[in-house]
Amino acid sequence: MDLRLGVPAPATEQERAAVASVLGPAASGWDGGDRTPADGHMAVGGRAAREQRHLLLPVLHAVQERIGWISPGAVDHICARLTIPPAEAYGVASFYALFRTEPSPVAVVHVCDDVACRADGAERTCQEMERRFGPEGQGAAANGSGVTWQRSPCLGQCDHGSAALIQHAGADPARVVLAPFDPEQVRAALVPGTGVGSGGTAVPQAAADRSGLRLLRRVGQVEPGSIDAYRSAGGYEMLRRAVTAGPQGVLRELKDAKLVGRGGAAFPTGVKWEAVATNPVREHFVVCNADESEPGTFKDRVLMEQDPFALIEALTIMGYTCGARRGYIYIRGEYPIAESRLVEAVRQATDRGLLGADVLGEGFAFDIEVRRGAGAYIAGEETALFNSIEGKRAEPRNKPPFPAASGLFGKPTAINNVETLLCVLEVLRIGGPAFAAIGTANSTGTRLFCLSGAVRQPGLYEHDFGVTLREVIEAAGGLRDGRSLRAVLLGGAAGSFVGPDALDVPLTMEDLRVIGATLGSGVVVVIDDTVDVTDLLVRIARFFRDESCGQCVPCRVGTVRQEELLGRLARGAPLGSVQREIELFADIAAVTRDASICGLGQTAVSALSSALSLNLVGASGQADGGRGLA
Repeated sequence: MDLRLGVPAPATEQERAAVASVLGPAASGWDGGDRTPADGHMAVGGRAAREQRHLLLPVLHAVQERIGWISPGAVDHICARLTIPPAEAYGVASFYALFRTEPSPVAVVHVCDDVACRADGAERTCQEMERRFGPEGQGAAANGSGVTWQRSPCLGQCDHGSAALIQHAGADPARVVLAPFDPEQVRAALVPGTGVGSGGTAVPQAAADRSGLRLLRRVGQVEPGSIDAYRSAGGYEMLRRAVTAGPQGVLRELKDAKLVGRGGAAFPTGVKWEAVATNPVREHFVVCNADESEPGTFKDRVLMEQDPFALIEALTIMGYTCGARRGYIYIRGEYPIAESRLVEAVRQATDRGLLGADVLGEGFAFDIEVRRGAGAYIAGEETALFNSIEGKRAEPRNKPPFPAASGLFGKPTAINNVETLLCVLEVLRIGGPAFAAIGTANSTGTRLFCLSGAVRQPGLYEHDFGVTLREVIEAAGGLRDGRSLRAVLLGGAAGSFVGPDALDVPLTMEDLRVIGATLGSGVVVVIDDTVDVTDLLVRIARFFRDESCGQCVPCRVGTVRQEELLGRLARGAPLGSVQREIELFADIAAVTRDASICGLGQTAVSALSSALSLNLVGASGQADGGRGLA
């Protein structure tokens, strides 16, 4: 791509209109408009234009949704509007998987072949897509179908067993999720108004005894698109309670509850919020990390789709407690339904005075903006997410400084995921001590578990901390078709495999730590004897290779070496001997774990490490068993 300003093919009128839909019309030739004689005597833009840098991702989304790809001319025009060097803008556009910087058909089908879908036969689906639409990545002109398709990492629809996301550009752009997915659906999904889409949300407990549900208690009971329905079910009572208690009262309840983050790091929520609230530097920001990209995870999607106002209320409480006037919800680009419902929820809350300049008439201001990601697993790392909102590549920052001191836009920032924020509502509803009495002494409250794979009833389940893995699997109907259990992947691709001997281990942070496992984001992928575990590991290794941001050498090189090594083992062609390969992997794992600057590199080797310890790699990892590497 020619990165010089003034590329041979300037932005088209459609591209300019797409940019203007986000930035407004250009005021002069200095910011991408038509030049006039006055422009030769006066310069405008500068700092004011640069302060709009954070709008780069929304502008790139607008161009791609209108045209289908981001052309050099469009990049040139965007750079003129935002006063960004072309190399930087191209670096951002090329970083994210859902942006395309080469000519592309208007319709692109992303077919999930990640861990959960792969265990349910995603490879057969991909073979059928190739039969119908030609090889992966082949242009529409070559295959004569008008669409192109490509394999995709997890789309967060693991409860359905298969999934696809269709990006359709044009004057009326659309993103359509098909789950469960059948290649037969593609043609119909490209016709506006057909109603083709997701098969709904699987929360099996919602159809049975609901008495144990806390975070999921409104799912299936309250209309997600109506603020009146939410308020009639007790919505916004917790915000009033928070305002009555004051920021210190909220912090006291969170500390009494011993609430910790549900994203994997398990940092105490009250401590995090207090560090921001007491920071004298102004202004403060609060962020909801809804970039739920861990393979096998879909809990936050269900909450956002089925209970969006709860997240808006919880983030408002977070903003009030932390002294922030603005909050962001950063949602992954593969969640169009959740995004549209959150945008509508923000609009309704604003109209009712529950967001804006005087929330609830209590004299504090708070607004929320929903920001869409563009396909980058690494953006789930908190500092990478800040960079993405700021219009940069989603690359993690070195820490310290930590977000509570210097986060979004260099200001004190508190960030939590969706499940954690809904736990805050429950803490305020029943009180901190009562919340702490649920679960165990060090793992309090309930936890959401994303069940997928070889269970009879995949879906989202809520259990008290301390439930055993056996009980979680039995609640999902047990293994299907009378198959036998080979292993369970806990925590997603960044988690660990455990064997049948771990079925009676309590699912708490402290008990799993003893066996070298983690709950992570609540993923439970059940693997029976029909699943090729080695094939799953190869996909996990490819996932981390693709998703590494490349910023640090241990992760950039280590993930590649892991994939190469695993490929050799899978082919039965080790360098020297199997034992030598295992020793080599131990060296790679140690460096990647200890020297990577963020959690991606530090956990990229966990799945293979645990699989080797359980003898799941090689013939023993293939369907219907076999001998292990030894």
